Amino acid sequence: MTGQEYRRRREAGGAVEGETGKVGHLTRSVVLVGMMGSGKTAVGTALSKMLDSPFLDSDHEIERAAQMTVAEIFARDGEPFFRARESEVLERLLMGPPGVISTGGGAFLSEKNRELINRLGVSVWLKADLDILWNRVRHKNTRPLLRTADPKRTLSDLLTARLPHYEKAQIVVEAEPGLSVLGMARKVVSHLREVDGLIEEVKDA
Repeated sequence: MTGQEYRRRREAGGAVEGETGKVGHLTRSVVLVGMMGSGKTAVGTALSKMLDSPFLDSDHEIERAAQMTVAEIFARDGEPFFRARESEVLERLLMGPPGVISTGGGAFLSEKNRELINRLGVSVWLKADLDILWNRVRHKNTRPLLRTADPKRTLSDLLTARLPHYEKAQIVVEAEPGLSVLGMARKVVSHLREVDGLIEEVKDA
C-alpha cells in the first residue's frame, strides 16, 4: 500500500491492514526526540514492534555503560559530562542496524547530535504541550532537571528554551489528549510512510 493510499483509507475512517502488527522494516534508524514526558519510550516500543525493528533507549544505554542512573551521573559528574557520553552513545547506535531510537530530552539541542541524527537516520519530534507533559511527569522523581522548588515552571522554561531546536526535526507528530500509545505510534507510521525508501513494506504472502 502506498503512502497516499494509506492516508486516503485513514481519512475515510477505515482500518489499515497490518496497522496493529508488522507494517514493514526500516532501512535506516528513526530517532524520537522531544521533551521528557512526550512518550518517546512508550511510543518507541510500540513503533519498533510495528516496524519489526529493535527499540533502543539512549539513556538506558548510557546507564548500562556507566552502571549508574542518569540522575546519579548528573549528580556526580555534571550535565556536560553526561551530554558528552550521550553523543558517543547516539553515534554508536546510529552506526548499528536500523532501529527505533529514543533519546533524552536534551539530546537534540546539540548541533552535533542533530547533524548526526539527520544524516544517519530520520528525526521525529513527538510534540506535546505543557499540560500533557506535566500530567505525565508530575508524579515521577526520576527527572534530575525537575528537582527544583517549582518543577512545573522549570518544565515550562525548558519547553520554551528547547522548542527552537525541536522544530528542526525532519518530522513533527503532535500528541493529543486521550490519544493512546498505539494511536500515537500509528500517527508516526503514517508520517514515516511519506519518507521515500524509509520503510520496506511487508509483502503479501
